[in-house]
Amino acid sequence: MTGFRTLPRTLVVRLDSAGDVLLAGPAVRAVAAGSSYTALLCGPQGVEAGRLLPDVDDVLVYDAPWVGLEAAPVSHTATRQLLDEVTQGRFDRALVLVSYHQSPLPAALLLKLAGVGWTAADSEDYPGSLLDLRHQRLPHRHEARAALDLAEACGFALPPGDDGALRVEATPDTTPLTGGEPYVVLHPGAAVPARAWSPERAERAAAALSAAGHRVVVTGGPDERELTARVAGRHALDLGGATDL
Repeated sequence: MTGFRTLPRTLVVRLDSAGDVLLAGPAVRAVAAGSSYTALLCGPQGVEAGRLLPDVDDVLVYDAPWVGLEAAPVSHTATRQLLDEVTQGRFDRALVLVSYHQSPLPAALLLKLAGVGWTAADSEDYPGSLLDLRHQRLPHRHEARAALDLAEACGFALPPGDDGALRVEATPDTTPLTGGEPYVVLHPGAAVPARAWSPERAERAAAALSAAGHRVVVTGGPDERELTARVAGRHALDLGGATDL
C-alpha cells in the first residue's frame, strides 16, 4: 500500500442490517488482500453476518445512535467503550461504508478520536478534516459495487481469481433439515417490518411456487414461527426457528 512500508491494519465500518453487512463482503475481501489485519465494525443487527464473511480477523460491535429507525440512545459509556476498542486495535486505516442516504461523518469523528490515522468514505456532506479521502458514489450504484468502488479508490483490490461475488464462509450441511436439493427458500420476515411482504402475499408466493413445481422451504427466526407456519401452510416445509443466520 502506498505510504506504508508494511501492510496496514484496517477497520471496515458497516453499522446497518445483516443484509448490508453481507453486501460489504467483496469490499472487505479487497481490503483484507491489502492489509495485515482486517476488522469489521458492525451494529447489533449485523454482527452475525459479519462473522460469516471471509477474511475478517475480528468483529467489533457498536449500537450507533444515528443508525436505524429505532436508533439507540446516545450513551457515553458505549461510546467510550468503542473508542477504547478501536484505540487498542491500532488501526492505520478505516473505511466507513454507508448507503447513499446516510452520512459517514459521525463514525468518522469517533474514528479520529480513537486515533485512526486515515479514514475514507462516500460523503455528500463537507467532511472538514474528518475524512482523508472523500469519495463520490456513482448514481444508482448497487450497494456491493459502491462499497468495492470505495475500497478500490483507497488502493485495495480483490485478489487474483476473486470475481467480486457475494460470499460467506462455508455453511453446514442442511440436508437433515431440508432434504436434498433443489428447493426454493422463502423468508417472509424482515429486519425492518415496513419492508416485509404481508403474510397474505407471502402465502400466495408459497402457493404459486409450489404450483409451478418448486419445492419450497420457509425460514424464519424463533419469534417468527407463527408467521412461517402460516406461510408454509400445505405448500411448503416450515423451518421457522430451526435455523440461525
